[in-house]
Amino acid sequence: MKIDLNCDLGESFGRYKLGDDAAIMPFITSANIACGFHAGDANVMQATVRLARQHGVSIGAHPGWPDLQGFGRREMKLSPEETEALVLYQIGALSVFARTEGLKLRHVKPHGALYNQAAKDLSLAEAIARAVKRFSGDLILVGLAGSSLVDAGLEVGLRVANEGFPDRAYNPDGSLMSRSLPGAVIESPEEVARNAIRLAKDGIQFGDKQVRVDTLCLHGDNIHAAENARRLREAMEKEGIEITSS
Repeated sequence: MKIDLNCDLGESFGRYKLGDDAAIMPFITSANIACGFHAGDANVMQATVRLARQHGVSIGAHPGWPDLQGFGRREMKLSPEETEALVLYQIGALSVFARTEGLKLRHVKPHGALYNQAAKDLSLAEAIARAVKRFSGDLILVGLAGSSLVDAGLEVGLRVANEGFPDRAYNPDGSLMSRSLPGAVIESPEEVARNAIRLAKDGIQFGDKQVRVDTLCLHGDNIHAAENARRLREAMEKEGIEITSS
């Protein structure tokens, strides 16, 4: 059994430092790099791409709503045309840094509220999928396992990756529990590792669908992010599960 392990990185901004990307990068296979709207800036994007290249980690764009103050976790409502343009803009920004380091983007994964809204709002999901397809039909669109975002990607002919979250709690319908609720973010590395194995083996129940998980996400802003990644990999190896981006 094989599964990808991704992490949201490059989410520092100016003098504001979030997480320890250097400590996490050796344990993951894919990095979702912030593109400057919810977090990140030119210097951070460049440094994160270089760090990923150093460790042989695949890179992808992590576009979000234009919401630095709210870290992209506050819902917004833009027209489909506006959403498509802002996602395309962010993919393009990161792709320049990738190209200058001899790399290509492998995937796109929306961030925060944009991701969660697109999991349920098909019109929004379709706008995101169109932006990804316009940039390159070779990109993989990453979305919540079983969600409208995955459906929209398939509809336009993109490869998709159903994503699971071992460091987050789920609602009964398969959506992610709001971060405003107690217990929504799981900080115990042991519990994160157990969840990862369960997700890799059993997938997730999303509505009335049982969905296989292709990639697991760890959040770089989790207080135990690096330890979560290390414990997860150790647990996966013991279970014979290979961590790979291919």
